[in-house]
Amino acid sequence: MDELMSKTAAHPVPLRNDTLADLPEGILRPRYERARLTAGIVHIGVGNFHRAHQAWYLHRLMQAGKALDWAIVGAGVRPYDAAMREKLIAQDCLTTLIELAPDHTGAEVTGSMIDYLPIEEGNAPLIHVMADPRIRVVALTVTEGGYYIDATTGAFDTGHPDIVHDAAHPDAPRTAFGAMVAALRQRRAAGHKPFSGLCCDNLRGNGDILRATVVGLARMSDPGLADWIDREGAFPNSMVDSIVPATTANTLEAVRAFGIDDAAPVAHENFRQWVIEDAFCDGRPDWDEVGATFTSDVHSYEMMKIRILNAGHQILANAGELLSVPTIADCMAHPGIAAMFRKVQTEEILPYVDAVPGTTPDDYLALIEGRFSNPKIHDTTRRVAFDGSSRHTGFLLPILRDALAAGGSVDGFALVEALWARMCAGQREDGSVIEPNDPYWARLTEAAAAAKDRPRAWLEQPGIYGGLKDAPAFAEAFERWLATIWRDGTAAALAAYTAR
Repeated sequence: MDELMSKTAAHPVPLRNDTLADLPEGILRPRYERARLTAGIVHIGVGNFHRAHQAWYLHRLMQAGKALDWAIVGAGVRPYDAAMREKLIAQDCLTTLIELAPDHTGAEVTGSMIDYLPIEEGNAPLIHVMADPRIRVVALTVTEGGYYIDATTGAFDTGHPDIVHDAAHPDAPRTAFGAMVAALRQRRAAGHKPFSGLCCDNLRGNGDILRATVVGLARMSDPGLADWIDREGAFPNSMVDSIVPATTANTLEAVRAFGIDDAAPVAHENFRQWVIEDAFCDGRPDWDEVGATFTSDVHSYEMMKIRILNAGHQILANAGELLSVPTIADCMAHPGIAAMFRKVQTEEILPYVDAVPGTTPDDYLALIEGRFSNPKIHDTTRRVAFDGSSRHTGFLLPILRDALAAGGSVDGFALVEALWARMCAGQREDGSVIEPNDPYWARLTEAAAAAKDRPRAWLEQPGIYGGLKDAPAFAEAFERWLATIWRDGTAAALAAYTAR
Protein backbone atom coordinates (compact mmCIF):
# COMPACT_ATOMS: atom_id res chain seq x y z
CA MET A 1 0.00 0.00 0.00
CA ASP A 2 1.50 3.31 -1.07
CA GLU A 3 1.74 6.43 1.10
CA LEU A 4 -1.55 7.90 -0.13
CA MET A 5 -3.47 4.70 0.50
CA SER A 6 -1.95 4.41 3.95
CA LYS A 7 -3.02 7.96 4.75
CA THR A 8 -6.59 7.50 3.56
CA ALA A 9 -6.92 4.17 5.35
CA ALA A 10 -5.80 5.77 8.60
CA HIS A 11 -8.39 8.55 8.31
CA PRO A 12 -11.33 7.23 6.30
CA VAL A 13 -14.23 9.57 5.58
CA PRO A 14 -17.54 8.48 7.15
CA LEU A 15 -19.99 7.76 4.33
CA ARG A 16 -22.95 10.17 4.46
CA ASN A 17 -24.66 12.67 2.20
CA ASP A 18 -22.84 15.57 3.82
CA THR A 19 -19.40 13.99 3.34
CA LEU A 20 -19.60 13.01 -0.33
CA ALA A 21 -17.51 16.01 -1.34
CA ASP A 22 -14.85 14.99 1.21
CA LEU A 23 -14.22 11.55 -0.29
CA PRO A 24 -10.72 11.04 -1.67
CA GLU A 25 -9.98 12.17 -5.21
CA GLY A 26 -10.68 9.49 -7.79
CA ILE A 27 -13.62 7.93 -5.98
CA LEU A 28 -16.68 7.99 -8.23
CA ARG A 29 -19.72 9.36 -6.42
CA PRO A 30 -23.24 10.64 -7.16
CA ARG A 31 -23.26 13.72 -9.39
CA TYR A 32 -27.02 14.10 -8.93
CA GLU A 33 -28.63 15.95 -6.04
CA ARG A 34 -29.97 13.14 -3.87
CA ALA A 35 -32.39 15.47 -2.10
CA ARG A 36 -34.26 15.81 -5.42
CA LEU A 37 -34.82 12.06 -5.80
CA THR A 38 -38.30 10.64 -5.32
CA ALA A 39 -39.22 7.01 -4.94
CA GLY A 40 -40.59 4.88 -7.76
CA ILE A 41 -39.34 1.41 -6.78
CA VAL A 42 -39.58 -0.70 -3.65
CA HIS A 43 -36.97 -3.44 -3.53
CA ILE A 44 -37.53 -6.31 -1.09
CA GLY A 45 -34.34 -8.11 -0.12
CA VAL A 46 -31.56 -5.53 -0.02
CA GLY A 47 -28.61 -7.88 -0.15
CA ASN A 48 -25.21 -7.38 -1.73
CA PHE A 49 -26.38 -8.54 -5.13
CA HIS A 50 -29.14 -5.97 -5.43
CA ARG A 51 -26.85 -3.12 -4.44
CA ALA A 52 -24.13 -4.20 -6.90
CA HIS A 53 -26.55 -4.89 -9.73
CA GLN A 54 -30.06 -3.39 -10.04
CA ALA A 55 -29.29 -0.38 -7.82
CA TRP A 56 -26.12 0.27 -9.85
CA TYR A 57 -27.99 0.36 -13.17
CA LEU A 58 -30.40 2.93 -11.74
CA HIS A 59 -27.51 4.92 -10.26
CA ARG A 60 -25.93 5.07 -13.70
CA LEU A 61 -29.13 6.49 -15.18
CA MET A 62 -29.25 9.07 -12.42
CA GLN A 63 -25.64 10.03 -13.16
CA ALA A 64 -26.92 11.01 -16.62
CA GLY A 65 -29.63 13.16 -15.05
CA LYS A 66 -32.41 10.65 -15.76
CA ALA A 67 -34.86 8.51 -13.74
CA LEU A 68 -34.75 10.86 -10.76
CA ASP A 69 -38.33 9.86 -9.90
CA TRP A 70 -37.44 6.15 -9.80
CA ALA A 71 -35.34 6.04 -6.61
CA ILE A 72 -35.35 2.84 -4.56
CA VAL A 73 -36.91 2.30 -1.15
CA GLY A 74 -35.34 -0.76 0.45
CA ALA A 75 -37.38 -3.27 2.41
CA GLY A 76 -37.25 -6.63 4.13
CA VAL A 77 -39.69 -8.96 5.83
CA ARG A 78 -37.45 -11.02 8.10
CA PRO A 79 -35.95 -10.00 11.46
CA TYR A 80 -32.38 -10.41 10.15
CA ASP A 81 -33.02 -7.64 7.58
CA ALA A 82 -33.01 -5.16 10.46
CA ALA A 83 -29.23 -5.34 10.85
CA MET A 84 -28.65 -4.27 7.25
CA ARG A 85 -31.24 -1.54 7.58
CA GLU A 86 -29.48 -0.11 10.62
CA LYS A 87 -26.14 0.04 8.78
CA LEU A 88 -27.54 1.64 5.66
CA ILE A 89 -29.80 4.16 7.36
CA ALA A 90 -26.77 5.37 9.37
CA GLN A 91 -25.00 6.22 6.10
CA ASP A 92 -28.01 7.68 4.24
CA CYS A 93 -28.45 4.46 2.24
CA LEU A 94 -25.21 5.07 0.34
CA THR A 95 -23.13 2.05 -0.73
CA THR A 96 -19.51 1.72 -1.81
CA LEU A 97 -19.05 -0.76 -4.64
CA ILE A 98 -15.57 -2.24 -4.96
CA GLU A 99 -14.91 -3.56 -8.44
CA LEU A 100 -12.49 -6.48 -8.49
CA ALA A 101 -11.15 -6.85 -12.01
CA PRO A 102 -8.19 -9.16 -12.62
CA ASP A 103 -5.98 -6.17 -13.52
CA HIS A 104 -7.33 -3.40 -11.30
CA THR A 105 -9.49 -2.53 -8.28
CA GLY A 106 -11.79 0.47 -8.23
CA ALA A 107 -14.41 2.06 -5.98
CA GLU A 108 -17.67 3.86 -6.65
CA VAL A 109 -20.25 5.25 -4.23
CA THR A 110 -23.85 4.79 -5.38
CA GLY A 111 -26.92 6.63 -4.16
CA SER A 112 -30.00 5.36 -5.98
CA MET A 113 -31.55 4.00 -2.76
CA ILE A 114 -33.03 6.75 -0.58
CA ASP A 115 -34.71 4.91 2.30
CA TYR A 116 -34.97 1.53 4.01
CA LEU A 117 -38.28 0.76 5.67
CA PRO A 118 -38.52 -0.43 9.29
CA ILE A 119 -38.85 -4.20 9.72
CA GLU A 120 -42.07 -4.81 11.63
CA GLU A 121 -44.29 -7.80 12.34
CA GLY A 122 -47.29 -7.54 10.06
CA ASN A 123 -45.28 -5.42 7.56
CA ALA A 124 -47.44 -2.30 7.94
CA PRO A 125 -44.70 0.16 6.80
CA LEU A 126 -44.00 -1.93 3.69
CA ILE A 127 -47.68 -2.24 2.79
CA HIS A 128 -48.23 1.51 3.29
CA VAL A 129 -45.41 2.47 0.90
CA MET A 130 -46.28 -0.12 -1.77
CA ALA A 131 -49.88 1.14 -1.74
CA ASP A 132 -48.66 4.60 -2.79
CA PRO A 133 -49.32 5.03 -6.55
CA ARG A 134 -45.95 6.72 -6.95
CA ILE A 135 -44.43 3.25 -6.49
CA ARG A 136 -44.62 1.71 -9.95
CA VAL A 137 -42.27 -1.26 -9.56
CA VAL A 138 -41.84 -3.68 -6.66
CA ALA A 139 -38.71 -5.78 -7.19
CA LEU A 140 -37.41 -8.72 -5.19
CA THR A 141 -34.25 -10.69 -4.49
CA VAL A 142 -35.36 -13.22 -1.87
CA THR A 143 -33.37 -16.32 -3.07
CA GLU A 144 -34.45 -19.07 -5.41
CA GLY A 145 -36.17 -21.06 -2.66
CA GLY A 146 -38.27 -18.18 -1.36
CA TYR A 147 -41.27 -18.34 -3.71
CA TYR A 148 -43.36 -21.07 -2.03
CA ILE A 149 -43.30 -23.36 -5.03
CA ASP A 150 -43.91 -27.05 -4.30
CA ALA A 151 -40.75 -28.92 -5.34
CA THR A 152 -42.71 -31.98 -6.44
CA THR A 153 -45.47 -30.36 -8.50
CA GLY A 154 -43.94 -27.02 -9.41
CA ALA A 155 -47.20 -25.35 -8.36
CA PHE A 156 -47.79 -22.64 -5.76
CA ASP A 157 -47.74 -24.26 -2.30
CA THR A 158 -51.04 -23.23 -0.72
CA GLY A 159 -50.38 -25.46 2.27
CA HIS A 160 -47.17 -23.84 3.49
CA PRO A 161 -47.70 -22.44 7.03
CA ASP A 162 -46.56 -18.94 5.98
CA ILE A 163 -49.03 -18.89 3.11
CA VAL A 164 -51.86 -20.27 5.25
CA HIS A 165 -51.15 -17.52 7.78
CA ASP A 166 -51.16 -14.75 5.15
CA ALA A 167 -54.41 -15.98 3.61
CA ALA A 168 -56.02 -15.96 7.07
CA HIS A 169 -54.50 -12.59 8.07
CA PRO A 170 -54.35 -10.59 4.82
CA ASP A 171 -53.86 -7.26 6.59
CA ALA A 172 -50.95 -8.48 8.74
CA PRO A 173 -48.95 -10.86 6.51
CA ARG A 174 -45.58 -12.33 7.33
CA THR A 175 -44.32 -12.83 3.74
CA ALA A 176 -43.25 -10.36 1.08
CA PHE A 177 -45.97 -11.72 -1.18
CA GLY A 178 -48.64 -11.25 1.45
CA ALA A 179 -47.50 -7.65 1.82
CA MET A 180 -47.68 -7.19 -1.95
CA VAL A 181 -51.23 -8.56 -2.02
CA ALA A 182 -52.28 -6.28 0.86
CA ALA A 183 -50.85 -3.22 -0.91
CA LEU A 184 -52.49 -4.18 -4.19
CA ARG A 185 -55.81 -4.55 -2.39
CA GLN A 186 -55.49 -0.97 -1.14
CA ARG A 187 -54.51 0.31 -4.58
CA ARG A 188 -57.50 -1.37 -6.19
CA ALA A 189 -59.87 0.04 -3.58
CA ALA A 190 -58.46 3.54 -4.16
CA GLY A 191 -58.77 3.27 -7.94
CA HIS A 192 -55.00 3.17 -8.57
CA LYS A 193 -53.11 1.04 -11.06
CA PRO A 194 -51.22 -2.00 -9.75
CA PHE A 195 -47.42 -1.92 -9.65
CA SER A 196 -45.25 -4.21 -11.77
CA GLY A 197 -43.69 -7.10 -9.84
CA LEU A 198 -40.08 -7.63 -10.94
CA CYS A 199 -38.35 -10.81 -9.75
CA CYS A 200 -34.55 -10.59 -9.79
CA ASP A 201 -33.80 -14.11 -8.50
CA ASN A 202 -32.19 -16.90 -10.50
CA LEU A 203 -35.33 -18.77 -11.53
CA ARG A 204 -36.37 -19.88 -14.97
CA GLY A 205 -39.44 -17.84 -15.83
CA ASN A 206 -39.03 -15.83 -12.64
CA GLY A 207 -41.73 -13.33 -13.54
CA ASP A 208 -44.17 -16.14 -14.21
CA ILE A 209 -43.28 -17.68 -10.85
CA LEU A 210 -43.79 -14.36 -9.06
CA ARG A 211 -47.17 -13.96 -10.77
CA ALA A 212 -48.21 -17.47 -9.70
CA THR A 213 -47.21 -16.74 -6.09
CA VAL A 214 -48.86 -13.33 -5.77
CA VAL A 215 -52.03 -14.20 -7.69
CA GLY A 216 -52.27 -17.59 -6.00
CA LEU A 217 -52.04 -16.06 -2.55
CA ALA A 218 -54.58 -13.36 -3.40
CA ARG A 219 -57.01 -15.97 -4.67
CA MET A 220 -57.00 -17.72 -1.29
CA SER A 221 -58.66 -14.71 0.38
CA ASP A 222 -60.08 -12.54 -2.40
CA PRO A 223 -60.70 -14.12 -5.84
CA GLY A 224 -61.83 -10.80 -7.32
CA LEU A 225 -58.58 -9.15 -6.29
CA ALA A 226 -56.64 -12.08 -7.77
CA ASP A 227 -58.39 -11.63 -11.10
CA TRP A 228 -57.64 -7.89 -11.09
CA ILE A 229 -53.95 -8.45 -10.32
CA ASP A 230 -53.68 -11.10 -13.02
CA ARG A 231 -55.47 -8.94 -15.60
CA GLU A 232 -54.11 -5.46 -14.84
CA GLY A 233 -50.75 -6.19 -13.25
CA ALA A 234 -47.43 -7.12 -14.85
CA PHE A 235 -44.69 -9.55 -13.86
CA PRO A 236 -41.84 -9.26 -16.37
CA ASN A 237 -39.38 -12.12 -16.62
CA SER A 238 -35.76 -11.14 -16.15
CA MET A 239 -32.27 -12.58 -16.02
CA VAL A 240 -29.62 -11.08 -13.75
CA ASP A 241 -25.92 -11.84 -13.66
CA SER A 242 -22.91 -10.65 -11.69
CA ILE A 243 -20.72 -12.44 -9.17
CA VAL A 244 -21.08 -10.65 -5.83
CA PRO A 245 -19.38 -12.32 -2.86
CA ALA A 246 -20.39 -11.86 0.74
CA THR A 247 -18.88 -8.91 2.57
CA THR A 248 -15.93 -10.02 4.70
CA ALA A 249 -13.24 -8.47 6.84
CA ASN A 250 -11.17 -8.16 3.65
CA THR A 251 -13.96 -6.10 2.05
CA LEU A 252 -14.09 -3.80 5.04
CA GLU A 253 -10.32 -3.42 4.93
CA ALA A 254 -10.43 -2.68 1.20
CA VAL A 255 -13.00 0.09 1.54
CA ARG A 256 -10.95 1.72 4.29
CA ALA A 257 -7.91 1.54 2.02
CA PHE A 258 -9.88 3.68 -0.43
CA GLY A 259 -10.42 6.19 2.39
CA ILE A 260 -14.09 5.43 3.04
CA ASP A 261 -15.72 4.40 6.31
CA ASP A 262 -18.57 2.23 5.00
CA ALA A 263 -20.19 -0.33 7.32
CA ALA A 264 -21.72 -2.29 4.43
CA PRO A 265 -19.52 -2.14 1.31
CA VAL A 266 -20.02 -4.57 -1.56
CA ALA A 267 -17.33 -6.23 -3.67
CA HIS A 268 -18.19 -7.43 -7.16
CA GLU A 269 -16.64 -8.66 -10.37
CA ASN A 270 -16.22 -6.41 -13.42
CA PHE A 271 -19.16 -7.95 -15.27
CA ARG A 272 -22.89 -7.31 -15.18
CA GLN A 273 -25.78 -8.46 -17.32
CA TRP A 274 -29.48 -7.74 -17.00
CA VAL A 275 -32.01 -9.00 -19.53
CA ILE A 276 -35.61 -7.91 -18.99
CA GLU A 277 -38.93 -8.60 -20.66
CA ASP A 278 -40.36 -5.22 -21.61
CA ALA A 279 -43.79 -5.88 -20.11
CA PHE A 280 -44.47 -3.32 -17.37
CA CYS A 281 -47.93 -2.00 -16.48
CA ASP A 282 -47.04 1.53 -15.30
CA GLY A 283 -43.73 2.52 -16.86
CA ARG A 284 -40.15 1.64 -16.01
CA PRO A 285 -36.70 3.26 -16.02
CA ASP A 286 -34.73 3.23 -19.28
CA TRP A 287 -32.22 0.72 -17.96
CA ASP A 288 -31.28 -0.18 -21.53
CA GLU A 289 -29.54 3.20 -21.84
CA VAL A 290 -26.94 1.98 -19.32
CA GLY A 291 -26.42 -1.55 -20.57
CA ALA A 292 -29.49 -3.63 -19.74
CA THR A 293 -31.23 -5.54 -22.54
CA PHE A 294 -34.98 -5.39 -23.12
CA THR A 295 -36.23 -8.35 -25.13
CA SER A 296 -39.27 -10.52 -25.70
CA ASP A 297 -37.05 -13.63 -25.38
CA VAL A 298 -35.61 -13.58 -21.88
CA HIS A 299 -35.93 -17.36 -21.78
CA SER A 300 -32.97 -18.02 -24.11
CA TYR A 301 -30.67 -15.73 -22.12
CA GLU A 302 -31.72 -17.13 -18.77
CA MET A 303 -31.40 -20.70 -20.03
CA MET A 304 -27.79 -20.07 -21.08
CA LYS A 305 -26.91 -18.33 -17.83
CA ILE A 306 -28.69 -20.70 -15.44
CA ARG A 307 -27.40 -23.84 -17.15
CA ILE A 308 -23.78 -22.79 -17.65
CA LEU A 309 -23.12 -20.38 -14.78
CA ASN A 310 -25.53 -21.35 -12.00
CA ALA A 311 -25.35 -25.08 -12.61
CA GLY A 312 -21.59 -24.66 -13.05
CA HIS A 313 -21.33 -23.11 -9.60
CA GLN A 314 -22.91 -26.22 -8.10
CA ILE A 315 -20.57 -28.50 -10.05
CA LEU A 316 -17.60 -26.75 -8.46
CA ALA A 317 -18.82 -25.99 -4.95
CA ASN A 318 -19.52 -29.47 -3.57
CA ALA A 319 -16.21 -30.87 -4.76
CA GLY A 320 -14.49 -27.80 -3.36
CA GLU A 321 -16.14 -28.20 0.03
CA LEU A 322 -15.13 -31.85 0.29
CA LEU A 323 -11.51 -31.06 -0.63
CA SER A 324 -11.36 -27.93 1.59
CA VAL A 325 -10.81 -25.65 -1.41
CA PRO A 326 -11.95 -22.28 -0.06
CA THR A 327 -13.11 -20.26 -3.09
CA ILE A 328 -14.53 -20.74 -6.57
CA ALA A 329 -11.36 -19.24 -8.08
CA ASP A 330 -9.34 -21.80 -6.11
CA CYS A 331 -11.60 -24.54 -7.50
CA MET A 332 -10.82 -23.36 -11.03
CA ALA A 333 -7.11 -23.50 -10.18
CA HIS A 334 -7.47 -27.08 -8.86
CA PRO A 335 -6.58 -29.42 -11.76
CA GLY A 336 -8.99 -32.18 -10.80
CA ILE A 337 -12.00 -29.95 -10.10
CA ALA A 338 -11.40 -27.76 -13.17
CA ALA A 339 -11.10 -30.77 -15.47
CA MET A 340 -14.31 -32.26 -14.11
CA PHE A 341 -16.07 -28.90 -14.54
CA ARG A 342 -15.08 -28.59 -18.20
CA LYS A 343 -15.99 -32.19 -19.03
CA VAL A 344 -19.47 -31.95 -17.48
CA GLN A 345 -20.07 -28.62 -19.17
CA THR A 346 -18.97 -29.61 -22.66
CA GLU A 347 -20.46 -33.11 -22.70
CA GLU A 348 -23.62 -32.78 -20.62
CA ILE A 349 -24.67 -29.11 -20.47
CA LEU A 350 -23.70 -27.32 -23.69
CA PRO A 351 -25.68 -29.75 -25.89
CA TYR A 352 -28.85 -28.47 -24.17
CA VAL A 353 -28.16 -24.73 -24.47
CA ASP A 354 -29.09 -22.62 -27.49
CA ALA A 355 -27.16 -19.60 -28.74
CA VAL A 356 -28.41 -16.06 -28.03
CA PRO A 357 -27.77 -12.99 -30.20
CA GLY A 358 -24.02 -12.44 -30.29
CA THR A 359 -23.03 -15.40 -28.09
CA THR A 360 -22.67 -19.15 -28.61
CA PRO A 361 -22.72 -21.64 -25.73
CA ASP A 362 -18.99 -22.32 -26.24
CA ASP A 363 -18.19 -18.61 -26.11
CA TYR A 364 -20.30 -18.19 -22.99
CA LEU A 365 -18.54 -21.10 -21.28
CA ALA A 366 -15.18 -19.49 -22.02
CA LEU A 367 -16.48 -16.23 -20.50
CA ILE A 368 -17.67 -18.06 -17.39
CA GLU A 369 -14.38 -19.91 -16.97
CA GLY A 370 -12.57 -16.59 -17.02
CA ARG A 371 -14.98 -15.00 -14.55
CA PHE A 372 -14.84 -17.96 -12.17
CA SER A 373 -11.03 -17.89 -12.30
CA ASN A 374 -10.70 -14.24 -11.21
CA PRO A 375 -8.42 -14.54 -8.15
CA LYS A 376 -9.66 -11.26 -6.69
CA ILE A 377 -13.19 -12.60 -6.28
CA HIS A 378 -13.15 -14.43 -2.95
CA ASP A 379 -16.47 -16.16 -3.54
CA THR A 380 -16.48 -18.98 -1.03
CA THR A 381 -17.44 -22.51 -1.89
CA ARG A 382 -19.64 -22.46 1.22
CA ARG A 383 -21.67 -19.49 -0.07
CA VAL A 384 -22.10 -21.07 -3.49
CA ALA A 385 -23.02 -24.46 -2.00
CA PHE A 386 -25.70 -22.90 0.20
CA ASP A 387 -29.29 -24.11 -0.32
CA GLY A 388 -28.39 -27.00 -2.56
CA SER A 389 -31.90 -28.38 -2.17
CA SER A 390 -33.15 -25.42 -4.23
CA ARG A 391 -30.15 -24.97 -6.48
CA HIS A 392 -29.71 -28.57 -7.57
CA THR A 393 -33.42 -28.91 -8.27
CA GLY A 394 -33.53 -25.56 -10.07
CA PHE A 395 -30.24 -25.53 -11.96
CA LEU A 396 -28.94 -29.07 -12.50
CA LEU A 397 -31.79 -31.55 -12.51
CA PRO A 398 -33.74 -29.94 -15.39
CA ILE A 399 -30.68 -30.41 -17.62
CA LEU A 400 -30.32 -33.98 -16.38
CA ARG A 401 -33.91 -34.66 -17.39
CA ASP A 402 -33.27 -33.19 -20.84
CA ALA A 403 -30.18 -35.37 -21.22
CA LEU A 404 -32.11 -38.50 -20.22
CA ALA A 405 -34.89 -37.67 -22.68
CA ALA A 406 -32.32 -37.20 -25.46
CA GLY A 407 -30.43 -40.37 -24.60
CA GLY A 408 -27.31 -38.34 -23.82
CA SER A 409 -24.58 -38.89 -21.26
CA VAL A 410 -25.49 -38.36 -17.61
CA ASP A 411 -22.36 -39.80 -16.02
CA GLY A 412 -21.08 -36.37 -15.01
CA PHE A 413 -24.42 -35.34 -13.52
CA ALA A 414 -24.42 -38.56 -11.51
CA LEU A 415 -20.97 -37.68 -10.16
CA VAL A 416 -22.05 -34.12 -9.28
CA GLU A 417 -25.10 -35.39 -7.40
CA ALA A 418 -22.95 -37.97 -5.60
CA LEU A 419 -20.56 -35.20 -4.53
CA TRP A 420 -23.51 -33.25 -3.12
CA ALA A 421 -24.73 -36.35 -1.25
CA ARG A 422 -21.25 -36.88 0.20
CA MET A 423 -20.98 -33.21 1.19
CA CYS A 424 -24.30 -33.38 3.02
CA ALA A 425 -22.83 -36.06 5.27
CA GLY A 426 -21.41 -32.99 7.03
CA GLN A 427 -17.68 -33.64 7.07
CA ARG A 428 -14.87 -32.72 4.70
CA GLU A 429 -12.23 -35.24 3.78
CA ASP A 430 -9.75 -33.55 6.12
CA GLY A 431 -12.11 -34.31 9.00
CA SER A 432 -13.40 -30.76 9.50
CA VAL A 433 -17.12 -30.26 10.05
CA ILE A 434 -19.35 -28.72 7.41
CA GLU A 435 -21.75 -26.52 9.33
CA PRO A 436 -25.45 -26.59 8.36
CA ASN A 437 -25.75 -24.97 4.96
CA ASP A 438 -29.29 -25.62 3.74
CA PRO A 439 -32.79 -24.89 5.07
CA TYR A 440 -33.35 -28.67 5.07
CA TRP A 441 -29.91 -29.63 6.37
CA ALA A 442 -31.15 -32.12 8.99
CA ARG A 443 -33.19 -33.97 6.39
CA LEU A 444 -30.28 -33.97 3.93
CA THR A 445 -27.73 -35.23 6.46
CA GLU A 446 -30.07 -38.04 7.44
CA ALA A 447 -30.43 -39.09 3.80
CA ALA A 448 -26.67 -38.76 3.25
CA ALA A 449 -25.92 -41.01 6.22
CA ALA A 450 -28.29 -43.68 4.93
CA ALA A 451 -26.79 -43.40 1.45
CA LYS A 452 -23.28 -44.22 2.67
CA ASP A 453 -24.27 -47.89 2.83
CA ARG A 454 -27.22 -47.78 0.42
CA PRO A 455 -26.58 -45.05 -2.17
CA ARG A 456 -30.07 -45.12 -3.63
CA ALA A 457 -31.41 -43.83 -0.30
CA TRP A 458 -30.22 -40.39 -1.39
CA LEU A 459 -32.30 -40.54 -4.56
CA GLU A 460 -35.38 -41.55 -2.56
CA GLN A 461 -36.06 -37.93 -1.66
CA PRO A 462 -39.20 -37.26 -3.72
CA GLY A 463 -39.14 -33.50 -3.23
CA ILE A 464 -35.74 -33.38 -4.91
CA TYR A 465 -35.45 -36.24 -7.39
CA GLY A 466 -39.01 -37.35 -8.05
CA GLY A 467 -38.90 -40.16 -10.59
CA LEU A 468 -35.19 -39.82 -11.34
CA LYS A 469 -34.47 -42.64 -8.91
CA ASP A 470 -36.13 -44.95 -11.44
CA ALA A 471 -34.00 -43.80 -14.40
CA PRO A 472 -31.39 -46.60 -14.68
CA ALA A 473 -28.77 -44.59 -16.60
CA PHE A 474 -28.66 -41.99 -13.85
CA ALA A 475 -29.40 -44.06 -10.74
CA GLU A 476 -26.84 -46.77 -11.51
CA ALA A 477 -24.12 -44.22 -12.29
CA PHE A 478 -24.96 -42.32 -9.11
CA GLU A 479 -24.63 -45.47 -7.01
CA ARG A 480 -21.27 -46.23 -8.59
CA TRP A 481 -19.89 -42.73 -8.06
CA LEU A 482 -21.07 -42.36 -4.46
CA ALA A 483 -19.54 -45.71 -3.58
CA THR A 484 -16.29 -44.61 -5.25
CA ILE A 485 -16.20 -41.32 -3.35
CA TRP A 486 -16.73 -43.00 0.02
CA ARG A 487 -14.20 -45.75 -0.76
CA ASP A 488 -11.45 -43.91 -2.65
CA GLY A 489 -12.06 -40.23 -1.99
CA THR A 490 -13.18 -37.23 -4.03
CA ALA A 491 -9.89 -36.66 -5.87
CA ALA A 492 -9.81 -40.26 -7.06
CA ALA A 493 -13.42 -40.04 -8.26
CA LEU A 494 -12.68 -36.85 -10.19
CA ALA A 495 -9.64 -38.43 -11.80
CA ALA A 496 -11.59 -41.54 -12.76
CA TYR A 497 -14.33 -39.45 -14.33
CA THR A 498 -12.06 -37.19 -16.37
CA ALA A 499 -10.06 -40.18 -17.61
CA ARG A 500 -13.18 -41.84 -19.08
